[in-house]
Amino acid sequence: MSATRAVLRQPVARVALAVLVLIALLAVLGGAVAPFDPLAQDVAHVLQGPGGGHLLGTDYLGRDVLSRLLSGTGLSVLAAVEAVGAAMLLGVVPGIVSVRLAPALTWVSLRAVDALMTLPFTLFAIAAVGILGNGLHQAMLALGVLLAPLFFRVTRAASLGLDRAQYVEAAELMGATRARILRTHIWRKVLPTVAVTTAHALATALLTVASLTFLGIGVQPPAPTWGGMLASDLGFLAQQPWAPALPAALIMLTVGALNLLADAVRDADPADVRHPGTAATADNPAAITPGATAPGNSATGAAKEKADAHA
Repeated sequence: MSATRAVLRQPVARVALAVLVLIALLAVLGGAVAPFDPLAQDVAHVLQGPGGGHLLGTDYLGRDVLSRLLSGTGLSVLAAVEAVGAAMLLGVVPGIVSVRLAPALTWVSLRAVDALMTLPFTLFAIAAVGILGNGLHQAMLALGVLLAPLFFRVTRAASLGLDRAQYVEAAELMGATRARILRTHIWRKVLPTVAVTTAHALATALLTVASLTFLGIGVQPPAPTWGGMLASDLGFLAQQPWAPALPAALIMLTVGALNLLADAVRDADPADVRHPGTAATADNPAAITPGATAPGNSATGAAKEKADAHA
C-alpha cells in the first residue's frame, strides 16, 4: 500500500491512470454505448463529415466512425492484455524459480531466452498465424511467447539480488521452505519491477496488435479494430484527411499513458516500503525483515538490504 500511495502522489501517474481507466471503460462498455451498429452500412451517407446524425462522420461504407472506434477499443485492448498475460505466465514464475536452478539448467534457459529475444515481434506473429491459422488468439499467443523473455530476464535479475539478502538467509536458517521464501519474501519485493515491465509490455503489445490488424492479421474485416480502421482510412485521405487521426490518437494516448505510468512506478522507490514486523518465525523473521534493523545489524545492514533490493 505504501508503494501505491507513493505512485499516486505523482501528478503524472494520476493523469495516466485516469486515461487508462477511461480506455478500460471503453474496452468493456464501448460496444454497449455505441450509438449505432458498428457493422451497419448506409450507402446513402458514405464518407459523411461530422454532424448531428454521426458525431465523427461515416467511413467509405457509410458505417458510423464513433461506433466503430468504441467497439474496436475492446478488441484492441483485450488482445494486448491477452498477449501480456501469456507472457507473464511464461516468464515471471520461471524467472523467479531459475534463481535456484542447477548451473546447466540455468545456462540452457538463458540461451533459450536469448534466442527468443532476437526474433522480431511482427514477423514471428505472422509466421505463427500462417502455421496455426489467421486468428487473434494465435497471434497473441505468439506475441506472448516473444514477450516472455523480457519478464524472465527482469524477474530473474531482481530475484538474484534479493536471494542473497540477509533476511532471506535468516529465513532459511530458521527452517523456512524455499517455496515459502519465494512466495513471501522475494515475490513482494519483485512485484514493483514486474509492474513496471507489465506497463511497458502492454504498450509494446498494443502497438504490435495495431500493426498486425493494420495488415489484416489476427482480426478479419469487418470487425473494427484501431489498426484496421487506420488502414482503411488511409485509402480515402483525399475525401477525409482527418479520419486516420482518430484511431491513431487513441493508440498514441493509450501507449503514452502506459509508458508514463511505468515511469511513475519506477520512480517510486520500492526499497523505501516498510513492512511492519511481527513475531520472529521461520516464515517471517522479524529480526531481519526488509527495511527493519535487527540487533547487531544496524544502519550498515539496512543499507545493504536496500542495495540488494535495488540490485
